[in-house]
Amino acid sequence: MTHGPRPRRSRRGLWLAAIAVGSALLGSCAPAPAGHQLTLWTIGREGEAIMQLLPAFERAHPDIRVKVQQLPLTAAHQKLLTAFAGGSTPDLSQLGNTWLPELVALHALEPLQARVDHSDVVRADDYFASIWATNVIGGTLYGVPWYVDTRLLFYRKDLLRKAGFDAPPRTWAEWRRMLAALSDPQRHVYGILLPTNEYEQLMSLALQQPEPLLRDGGRYGNFESAGFKRALSFYVDTFKLKQAPAITNVEAGNPWTEFGRGVYAFYLSGPWNIGEFRTRLPAAQQDDWATAPLPGPAGAGIGAAGGSSLVIFRASKHKDAAWQLIEYLSQPAVQQQFYELLGDMPPRRSSWQGGALRDDPKARAFREQLEQVKPTPPVPEWERIANEMQLVAAEAIAGQLTIDQAAAEIDRRADTILAKRRWVLDHAQPDHAREHPP
Repeated sequence: MTHGPRPRRSRRGLWLAAIAVGSALLGSCAPAPAGHQLTLWTIGREGEAIMQLLPAFERAHPDIRVKVQQLPLTAAHQKLLTAFAGGSTPDLSQLGNTWLPELVALHALEPLQARVDHSDVVRADDYFASIWATNVIGGTLYGVPWYVDTRLLFYRKDLLRKAGFDAPPRTWAEWRRMLAALSDPQRHVYGILLPTNEYEQLMSLALQQPEPLLRDGGRYGNFESAGFKRALSFYVDTFKLKQAPAITNVEAGNPWTEFGRGVYAFYLSGPWNIGEFRTRLPAAQQDDWATAPLPGPAGAGIGAAGGSSLVIFRASKHKDAAWQLIEYLSQPAVQQQFYELLGDMPPRRSSWQGGALRDDPKARAFREQLEQVKPTPPVPEWERIANEMQLVAAEAIAGQLTIDQAAAEIDRRADTILAKRRWVLDHAQPDHAREHPP
């Protein structure tokens, strides 16, 4: 929701009603930890890297100690909701920007614009604009981007040259010609790997269209739009033309090895795979591959604005200290260290001007793509909708649905998922009746 906080009793009533119909929304307030200890939750491998960055912060702030809890990605979402329900939220946390709207809807996060306005470290104009925008919900800033993620093309330069192409594709038409030239299904060789159980690839194509993926303020799906059908058609045709195998990522096995063997000439993926390809491919092949921004329908393509942000929970009693930690982790030099430790790319332009990123040819395409990204719809239900989108797309790939039928079915499923959102928005109180937090 993007309509601001409700009176506490009204929010709790909606929460109890939501439980009755199986909603994941939970609500409560958390007590603050004692003393000067900050509790920071991280998700996945980021916790390991941040442990190496914290000693310098604690030396500079001897009155603050940071306790880091690492959450596994598979359990992080439920852990966050359970903590909110049980009054045990941390002071601050890493939060994927697709999850942020849900925590905002629960009134769990602290607005941060006033702190940014007085900060000498966090400068909004230094961040990639669309990445910053993912942290603004209903006109209010709730997070500071920590690292960024988008999808683009990994490709075999040598195979393209052998097929007569001296540069990666810039348009879908060029891409289609390359995929055709590089595919030989009789030999089990394909232009690209697009695992049929991953929604990010289709979503990236869909975000390149002028129409939004949801309409009417996120109340309904907009998948029957001409733009989405165009993206879905390009995606499904890639399989029908045997330019991609209709397999899941489990069936694909080891994509790095297959990429090195030339089974696939293109792989649409994210920045973490720079390190994977450098580690998994032999030294003799390191000059054979490169990265390139996504091609678009008629020119440079738009990518998905992904990544994680740092947020402060409203229940924290150490908000000033939590903000000091966010400022520290936002410094360009610290973000460069973070990249060198983990490969997570920084959200600030100035952070790309030094360290390993500055001269890395494999990272250059990501720097270019990050200037051309678009946020996913800012609704808590988006990941569920995207998963349903991919399930229906798989039926279209299998020939069970036409493009028109698939688009209508995705809209139907999206509208079902969004039913509770419509009810809440339609029953929201006017601004003057809402309780504003102290």
